[in-house]
Amino acid sequence: MDDREVETEGGAFPADAFAGSVLPDGDTCWEALGAHDARFDGLFFVGVKSTGVYCRAVCPAKRPKRENCTFYRTAAEAEAAGYRPCLKCRPELAPGAPIAPDTDRAVQRAAELIREHAGSCRIADVAAQLGLSERQLRRLFERTYGVAPTAYRTTCRLLLAKSLLTDTDLPVTRVAFACGFSSVRRFNDAFSQRYRMAPSHFRRKAAGAARADAGPVVLHVGYRPPYRFDLLLDFLRLRAIEGVEAVEGGAYLRTVRLDRGGPGTASVSDAAAAPTASDVSIGSEGFSPAAASAGFAAGTSPLVGWIKVVDEPARNRLALTVSPELFDELPLVVARVRRLFDTDCLPDAVEAGLADFHARVPVANRVSGIRLPCCFDGFEMAVRAILGQQITVKAAGTLAGRVAREFGAPAATPHPALDTAFPPPSAFCADDAADRLGALGVIGQRARAICALAQAVCAGEVTLRPGADLEAEARALAAIPGIGDWTVQYLLMRAYGHPDGFPASDLGVKSAFPDLKPRELTALSKAWSPWRSYAVMSLWSVPHEPAPPAKASPIHTDHPKIPL
Repeated sequence: MDDREVETEGGAFPADAFAGSVLPDGDTCWEALGAHDARFDGLFFVGVKSTGVYCRAVCPAKRPKRENCTFYRTAAEAEAAGYRPCLKCRPELAPGAPIAPDTDRAVQRAAELIREHAGSCRIADVAAQLGLSERQLRRLFERTYGVAPTAYRTTCRLLLAKSLLTDTDLPVTRVAFACGFSSVRRFNDAFSQRYRMAPSHFRRKAAGAARADAGPVVLHVGYRPPYRFDLLLDFLRLRAIEGVEAVEGGAYLRTVRLDRGGPGTASVSDAAAAPTASDVSIGSEGFSPAAASAGFAAGTSPLVGWIKVVDEPARNRLALTVSPELFDELPLVVARVRRLFDTDCLPDAVEAGLADFHARVPVANRVSGIRLPCCFDGFEMAVRAILGQQITVKAAGTLAGRVAREFGAPAATPHPALDTAFPPPSAFCADDAADRLGALGVIGQRARAICALAQAVCAGEVTLRPGADLEAEARALAAIPGIGDWTVQYLLMRAYGHPDGFPASDLGVKSAFPDLKPRELTALSKAWSPWRSYAVMSLWSVPHEPAPPAKASPIHTDHPKIPL
């Protein structure tokens, strides 16, 4: 039996059968439920009529009778049908479902905005940002997710709140505001209507009084195995920006700067960490992506804190520690960590899609559980990529650290390796920005490229975020002097989370196919679509020493083994 198939009572069927946007038939889902296989986790949920709860595919409870089961693609769809989340398997910890290739781009972006800004977004502003009417967005959203955008937003809020209530001892009032409820009364009403129980019922740590939110909290983010967290850490460690990122003791650490404001958010008090500052005001102003990128969304100062991510492989999840300065933007922090660590990936679909690639490369290049690390901040990653051209990986991290300290701001953290918050794009829009970069050792062309990119982001011409129009953004990036095809493809992979990016001129890629020219290699790679980014990551994750290129060739240092 193929290792991508799961044995069930009815026989074997491929585990990537759930990769599309349409849920398989109920009998197939019921068989998958009986397998209790973590590879199905988050790909569907089962509502049990006899209990009124909905469960994950890995729920440890005994499988219910077939006639009592109704299957749903999303937790929001199960909740809209009247089911409440299971207290045993905790649906809020399930990994997200990967975006199916046939999903409408506008719907994909809308869902992402709602997840990131579940506490503050207004559906009208989300629709306006996408150039749609509310009615159009609702129709498209219901066709894809089976629920209205407002119902989806409510589920996002409630599941985050349930996670905080279960795993932390934050006061209920603080949880309510952190998850976007304008009052405790509305918070209690939402729980009563959806879950038919009070928020306090979900408290796991009933003993002892709830603390004031003076310290960090730990949340959990699920993933589907196999999962090579060790390779992700190696990749991020090699490219860490000094003072901003670090890998220590098997954990990823970084400072976080968030420019407050989201779709429909007017303001947040500057004293974000204090309990009295948690009342988020939902105002009438729309969200300006350019203003948020520039760091002056709604005229507020940014939130600056830190996060820590470690793996818990026995439970197929990541433990995410978040500092209290970031509590008012928890949905955004969690969403970005999911992207950075590619927790929504469906490994079996990637494995099946790369069959031709695996047949052409050594066994060492077939990395089961490989992931595509997106990024926490697209602009930060883009600046690091530009600075890394024609210098070693280590030197690029040091140079990026100098840039961060010159243009960014100090960050107070309990981790000695973290002391700087990376600057927003607006910091590089000043007239003297290129000269200041030059004084740090950045050559003129790259300094001008960084400044031009910053201006494009502030003007809204480039977003550097998943869900964007990839073709339009790729053209806009390529039009910036100093950003070539390799950098564009690399940004598509990491800033946009595009699974099908392919830098054919990369030395690590070319060394695996030494007899092929980039144009021939690009043609060959079409058979690996739409998973070529994962093929590239497989090549980058295997140590080898490629021959030094000729002087006229660009040196792309995001491959770990590129020499001086």
